Amino acid sequence: MTARMIVVTAPTANIGRQLVQHLLDAGAPVRVVARDPARLAPGVAGRAEIVRGSHADPAVVAEAFAGADAVFWLVPADPRASSVDEAYSGFARPAVEAFAAGAAGRVVGVSALGRGTPVAGRAGHVTATLAMDDLIAATGVPYRALAMPSFMDNTLRQLQPIAAQGVLSGPSRPDLPAPAVATRDIAAVAARLLLDDAWTGFEEVPVLGPEDITYDEMAATIADVLGRPVRYRRIPGETFKAGLVGRGLSEPMAQAMLDMAVAKDEGLDNGVERTARWSTPTTFRQWCAEVLRPAVRS
Repeated sequence: MTARMIVVTAPTANIGRQLVQHLLDAGAPVRVVARDPARLAPGVAGRAEIVRGSHADPAVVAEAFAGADAVFWLVPADPRASSVDEAYSGFARPAVEAFAAGAAGRVVGVSALGRGTPVAGRAGHVTATLAMDDLIAATGVPYRALAMPSFMDNTLRQLQPIAAQGVLSGPSRPDLPAPAVATRDIAAVAARLLLDDAWTGFEEVPVLGPEDITYDEMAATIADVLGRPVRYRRIPGETFKAGLVGRGLSEPMAQAMLDMAVAKDEGLDNGVERTARWSTPTTFRQWCAEVLRPAVRS
């Protein structure tokens, strides 16, 4: 059955933007929480209710969740936060209190792979995300935590060096096969869950792309699709962290990014066996052809 009202947080972000379109196309009633409604995709403002503000604000949460059957929960982690826990659990505190008070019938949230692995307790952003999931689940609200690996779309952050220098870089091992997922597939999974009111309880839902791929293989695929040389360059962890701080991240948030990368190198994303249930359709090659190549040419 279609929900009475579906609330989408972070509707201008990559996942949220695509999710809103899925829900509107399905004829669902949608309410979005947006700090800047002008950034919503064209046509959304005329088809969805809009609550202006941050979903870290108790007053905004109260207005947005009123009468909501389902909530899509995504934390836009503040890059300048004083700690990674404050960026996630701190941000979520008003929503957690609202969920505990029965403000939403169901919640679908963006989470991460890694629970149960030996490195889950020292994985930076992932560790903080899993702790936030525990807070939400403890309220008793039916909750599906979408447990994801790295996003293919994060490659777009390196559009300039890929296009100008033929370099994809990062602190991670070049030879470790690991899953990756396209945000469009995440949005599709989230939409299916939000439109289905039959599930209860708490469950993690792994959302894996159809293949494991190394960074060297990613660079080779990008090169093949773009028709130009591209290589992966591994950089020292401290150099990676210093670059993040130079771009405005607080020291704790930059350290959390590095900790996450180190944990992924130690198998954080490799603890779930891929099955038909957990696999999504978009391959990295397909994503490069349909998303990265047009972005490079634009």
